[in-house]
Amino acid sequence: MRPLLFGLLAATVLAQESTSIKVDVSLINVAFIVRDTTGALNVDLRQDDIEIYEDGVRQQVKFFSRSNELPLRLGLVVDASGSQQKFTKQHRHDLEQFLKATITPRDQALLVCFGNHVRVVSGFSGAVRNLMDGLDEFHKGRRDFPELEPDDTRAGGTALFDAMYLTSMELMKPAPGTRKALVLFSDGEDNASAHDLMDAIDSAQNSDSLFYTVRYTEPLKKGRLTARNRYGIREMDRLALETGGVAFDASQHDPGKLLAQVGEELRSLYDVGYTTTNPARDGSFRKVVIKVKRDGLTVRAKPGYYAR
Repeated sequence: MRPLLFGLLAATVLAQESTSIKVDVSLINVAFIVRDTTGALNVDLRQDDIEIYEDGVRQQVKFFSRSNELPLRLGLVVDASGSQQKFTKQHRHDLEQFLKATITPRDQALLVCFGNHVRVVSGFSGAVRNLMDGLDEFHKGRRDFPELEPDDTRAGGTALFDAMYLTSMELMKPAPGTRKALVLFSDGEDNASAHDLMDAIDSAQNSDSLFYTVRYTEPLKKGRLTARNRYGIREMDRLALETGGVAFDASQHDPGKLLAQVGEELRSLYDVGYTTTNPARDGSFRKVVIKVKRDGLTVRAKPGYYAR
């Protein structure tokens, strides 16, 4: 039954992606955010205001835009493993607040829950109620949701990297005319994935998605962190950094307020595209730097890409 359900889900997702384009494999797309010295988002740059460099070599810009009117396409990925059981109610509260503050009638989101398996508890929907109902059913014990890449060898654990990789590759495929991001609710402590951190990051690049991470970690007494906690912090931070997103710490700030920034940022992103002067596909990392000619502005973007 599960393969059939997954087939139906995949068909639905692909049907929603009816528009396709052909692209030059050497065309590199970079989404970026610009803020001023007060932290406010800048939304009035022009193409002449920026320069872009790859490995120190200036590149010729092929297109530049700020598509603030694009609908959002969000992948919400919730860790339901044992280490997150204490945070189940907080996950729900923060997720619902985020959706209510962000989703408009033009936007779509899907919801994936994972422990040692990765399940799609709600396909793409613009209705907050549908998404939250799926989460509630999952937490009540329902497990007949479509499963991504079933693997019965996982007897337990947390397949975080698999969840991010599979959500990106299977469900967040390039969809022209949308702005895409994945939001992860977890402690970052993976111990059951077949895919690794770099696979997850690479999948974000392939799907043109930013990763935003919200970390829920229960420290030891007096706020001390375990080695596993510190590992999770590094992985959550890197998932966000390497894709141009942001890592949030739920213990330090109100996640609902922090996540409100995500919608604001996604509607204020710039896009720049260039044809790389180094078309070799040798798997090497290419450092990308965007420079703004105006004073007092800073850029946040992914630091580069792997030429696969």
